[in-house]
Amino acid sequence: MTSPPPAPGGEPSADEKTWGMLAHLSALIGGLLTSWVGGLGVFVGPLIVWLIKKDTMPFVDDQAKEALNFNITLAIIGIVLLIFTVGTFGIGALITVPLYVVVALAWLVLTILGAVKANNGEAYRYPFAIRLIK
Repeated sequence: MTSPPPAPGGEPSADEKTWGMLAHLSALIGGLLTSWVGGLGVFVGPLIVWLIKKDTMPFVDDQAKEALNFNITLAIIGIVLLIFTVGTFGIGALITVPLYVVVALAWLVLTILGAVKANNGEAYRYPFAIRLIK
């Protein structure tokens, strides 16, 4: 069964809004479920939503890619901070631990904001994200 196309004027359907919101919130769920391994599951939810709906729901395609790119960007930031910490034999933790906290809070707030905007039918753009998946 295919989903209905977006309504005239580009307004996403209620179904598209729900899936768009899910694309953002699935990163939170994945992060919480895999927090014991550094939250590596943040990619899984947006990736699954994108793969399932990319061809039938343009709004969801856009929002899932945005959520996926944002989470990839934050993973890169996390890896850089980890390398810095290890490279300074732990002394860098004086800098990286507070940065991890700031990044984690930004991730939480921006992900929720993205979900709310998508649920309202607005295409949300994260303020910093490397657009690797186009």
